[in-house]
Amino acid sequence: MSVRIFCMGEIVGKAGVFCVKSLLKDFRKEKKIDLVVANGEGTTGGFGLGKNHSIYLHKLGIDVITGGECIYYKRDMVSHIRQAPYILRPANYPPGNPGRGWWVYQVGEYKVGVISLLGQSGFRRVHLSNPFSFLPAIVDKIRRETPIILLDFHAATTAEKYTMFHHADGQVSAIAGTHNKALSADECILPRGTGMICDTGRTGSIDSVGGLDIETEIGQFITQIPERSKEAWDGLEMQGVIFEISTEGRTTAVERVRIPCREVPDERKSES
Repeated sequence: MSVRIFCMGEIVGKAGVFCVKSLLKDFRKEKKIDLVVANGEGTTGGFGLGKNHSIYLHKLGIDVITGGECIYYKRDMVSHIRQAPYILRPANYPPGNPGRGWWVYQVGEYKVGVISLLGQSGFRRVHLSNPFSFLPAIVDKIRRETPIILLDFHAATTAEKYTMFHHADGQVSAIAGTHNKALSADECILPRGTGMICDTGRTGSIDSVGGLDIETEIGQFITQIPERSKEAWDGLEMQGVIFEISTEGRTTAVERVRIPCREVPDERKSES
């Protein structure tokens, strides 16, 4: 027996929400997915996650929404996250912060522990405690309930991600790297049985700069003048990875996912 977990690439803007609405239900049934985990950092306007979007994504079939350095960007999330166990903020935020950094979810007859951690390199506005030090204590608590553990490691640099992959090999069942919004092709199973991928990519516009309007992003780099980023709608896809995990807590298969969205969206329509 095994548990199949789909780790969806970061949802970016209304286009990302549209992809979830259009694709997830049938995909989940076709691939016999037991648990859907998605990073929601870019859902609301490309930066952060608002209360209404979180509720809507949960209704669309996302069981767990993870965050990162932008988890508190939307003010209504600060209060909402307290009462929403399906939303995880990084566990290495200061103790006592709103929300939870890990949780154990009932998935059919099994339990699955999900952990969110934020890296330390490359984030200008958020500087959290050492995620490498936090991990073992959390794993110890979860293992009292289940050996099946997924880690969402939201980190900016490949070096820090790979250091965590090897550090966590054998401690957790699988690790989904997030933040870069570019689906990597390095999915594998590490020597001690931990499945990994450096980045689960993004769900939304692929013909874009991280899901955002190309010309706007180019302009900011050329002029160094801040301009409000715009959501993009070209080349829609749902990306991510499927981890198949044995009931003993070892990954037995990893499958990278890219599903084009064939529906034609009305980009003036608000998905909220």
